[in-house]
Amino acid sequence: MKIIIAPAKIMKLDRDSFPVQSTPEFLKKTRILEKFLKSRTRDQLETLWHASDKVVEQSLFQLKNMDLDTNLTPAILAFSGIQYQYMAPDLFTQPALDYIQKNLRILSGFYGMLRPFDGICPYRLELNTKMVGFRDYSLYHFWDEDIANSLFKEDQVVINLASKQYMRLVKPYLNSARRMITIDFQELKNDKWKTVGVHAKMARGEMVRFMAEKQIKNPADLRDFHDFDFQFVPEVSSDDHYIFRTDFDFTRH
Repeated sequence: MKIIIAPAKIMKLDRDSFPVQSTPEFLKKTRILEKFLKSRTRDQLETLWHASDKVVEQSLFQLKNMDLDTNLTPAILAFSGIQYQYMAPDLFTQPALDYIQKNLRILSGFYGMLRPFDGICPYRLELNTKMVGFRDYSLYHFWDEDIANSLFKEDQVVINLASKQYMRLVKPYLNSARRMITIDFQELKNDKWKTVGVHAKMARGEMVRFMAEKQIKNPADLRDFHDFDFQFVPEVSSDDHYIFRTDFDFTRH
């Protein structure tokens, strides 16, 4: 069983907490993207990144100093968004760390797919970037079925904790032998059950930690997850779509 999550836009360097253990599987293709980005002018990069002046400056600095082989940070520490904060991998036991290295995969527009302790450097390349001037019109086309083939090489089941944007790297390549279970966290808003992005990211991080601590191997055991008072709701769930709902007051958290 593999677990997929999305990356975070905010990245940091951390070469002290944990050592790098592995090299990204698709580094050869990442070098193609690196070469392309470094060949672009500032104006071209601004168009690609479509970001604020501050973010563009930070991204230009990252790109100028990019080295895919040295001074690397483990992927699980390099991303510092909400999901990763609530996962809190720096507090994991060794068995939990071993579990995520074996089972957790971080999807990425730049690296394709990462194990938690693959060594990476900061980058900016959203998966939905319009790749003007590149050999492929989109990163979805560039990565094609590589990621799905790798995910399902040893496992028949993938637990999807990624966003819809990143899930598209896998979903088109499902078949009768490949099962993906999507986890959905919902709250009652204006008398309707809805997914609230920030709170879903918090819950996704907590669920990864839950799985790692409990060494979950059977998807059915995910139904025992109840952080933030989320409860599995069987009557609205299906074999491939687990829905959790809560009335937790996140404003007090």
